[in-house]
Amino acid sequence: MRWAAAALGLFLAGLGLQLAGAPAWSWWALYLACYVTGGWEPGLAGLQALREKTLDVDLLMVLAAIGAASIGEITDGALLIVIFATSGALEALATARTEDSVRGLLNLAPDTATVVTADGVEQVRPAAELEVGDEVLIRPGERVPADGTVLSGASDVDQATITGEPLPVDVSAGSEVFAGTLNGTGSLRVWVGRRAENSVVARIAALVEEAGQTKARTQLFIEKVEQRYSIGMVAATVALFTIPLLFGSDLRESLLRAMTFMIVASPCAVVLATMPPLLAAIANAGRHGVLVKSAVVMERLGTTTKVAFDKTGTLTRGTPEVAEVRVLRDAWSRDELLRVAAAAERPSEHPLATAVVRAAEREELSLPPTDEFAALPGRGVTARVEGHRVEIGAAPAEFEVQPGHTPVLVRRDGEPIGLLAITDQPRPEAPEAVSATRQLTSEPVLLTGDTAAGAGELAAHVGISDVRAGLLPEQKLDEVDGMQSAGHRVAFVGDGINDAPAMATAHAGIAMGGAASDLTLQTADTIIVRDDLNAIPAVIDLSRRARRVVTANLVIAGTFIAVLATWDLVGHLPLPLGVAGHEGSTVLVALNGLRLLRKKAWKTR
Repeated sequence: MRWAAAALGLFLAGLGLQLAGAPAWSWWALYLACYVTGGWEPGLAGLQALREKTLDVDLLMVLAAIGAASIGEITDGALLIVIFATSGALEALATARTEDSVRGLLNLAPDTATVVTADGVEQVRPAAELEVGDEVLIRPGERVPADGTVLSGASDVDQATITGEPLPVDVSAGSEVFAGTLNGTGSLRVWVGRRAENSVVARIAALVEEAGQTKARTQLFIEKVEQRYSIGMVAATVALFTIPLLFGSDLRESLLRAMTFMIVASPCAVVLATMPPLLAAIANAGRHGVLVKSAVVMERLGTTTKVAFDKTGTLTRGTPEVAEVRVLRDAWSRDELLRVAAAAERPSEHPLATAVVRAAEREELSLPPTDEFAALPGRGVTARVEGHRVEIGAAPAEFEVQPGHTPVLVRRDGEPIGLLAITDQPRPEAPEAVSATRQLTSEPVLLTGDTAAGAGELAAHVGISDVRAGLLPEQKLDEVDGMQSAGHRVAFVGDGINDAPAMATAHAGIAMGGAASDLTLQTADTIIVRDDLNAIPAVIDLSRRARRVVTANLVIAGTFIAVLATWDLVGHLPLPLGVAGHEGSTVLVALNGLRLLRKKAWKTR
């Protein structure tokens, strides 16, 4: 990045002096410095490629830049150096950050664990050394050190990083827990079922790395095209220089013709035919709260044929809310029930309790003081409110609420007085965004780790008919892979660590950035910074417009190169006319691409 930045700075300084009419030696010196700072790395890489009997475009561009300088067109050559140095630096930076984020995922699991020996003695050991069959003690607030099964104790465990469930899960003897998840208010004794390297969180990291490597193979076709173009251009340039000499042509004339060919055949216009439209589209999307990580991603978004949505934190807000307050005794009012429930829940840190208190605050209810509060892991809370014992916990099966809602029963002095239905609220723009996505692609699909009931209710609300629920991370990946094997180009939209493998293997990964994990943000190709689902169809539409502009620009650039190169081969193309045609095509395609910077290029439906 430093070398690319230095090359850009030197180029801009040299261009400023040149336009200001400064002495030629001053801006030539700056341009030559730009050549060195920006060209040494691609030049060295190109020479190393030659050792392996391959010829890449980077080396070709360095040679073209040197050729341009040799006939006085050093500005054109310096611009070419800057373009390639910058793109190479950005690619290297993106790769390094992705590797760092995958390594960071493994840090979710704690470094140490408390092992209980057969004699009942507690020993602290490195979590990486845990063996299958070990018994570990997990205290309140600690992270689970390994995948396993609860032997004794009860608690609520936040498993959102693995399953995507919006609410903590009540666990007791026989329940499965996963490494890296966060224990709640109770103590647990867990039988270790997998070694650290085989845990779910470790497998997620491995899946992300594997999917990233698979995606890189799609570049093989581009590399073949580069080889053929590079070899053809070098061969033509050498032939233009040597063949006329064999027939007695003047050395300077042969060199001039060859250098003219090098200039007009240089793919500057081709590079600018692709980059300005895509970069302009990236800038436009950025102004609207969408971060598209590269021009390749922007181009890929436009080829999406199916969009797969995660549920929690993507189509929903990811925070529980009270959806219904049902009074079970005539003597009670809705506000009185909510006031008493919120008073009892106020000392608790459980997300369900927070939702109840938040609902009371929205109603501006005055909460009475609470005494004798106690949290019972897996069962709820008890407290004394206004002299009466209030109990709040999971409702028995006979108390039914709408599918996808969590029922919470409120008792006072042992008598049921009310029922609270708590759910994860859908984003208000979700139905509109799903409809707009359907118009651009095929029928969307919902992939979630949530229950079938909760997923079905949300899908009906937002207008998705294809629902696949109860999926672990690797199962989400399998679903995406299956759709792509069937011929679809899938864009996967998610927010949690559990979504990272599917996001990495998808044709395009899109992350909701408001509450997304670090790994998800690094794995995703595109980040919706403002958490607006309407941005998804908008950025897909913008990408398709950019692809159309790219196609038009490639036709323009290719036509200019073909005409000018043919003229130089079969006739006598004057160097000033060749440079003018080359620069003219470059400016034309650049201006055409920059049209996508306009506000009206971003269309929301």
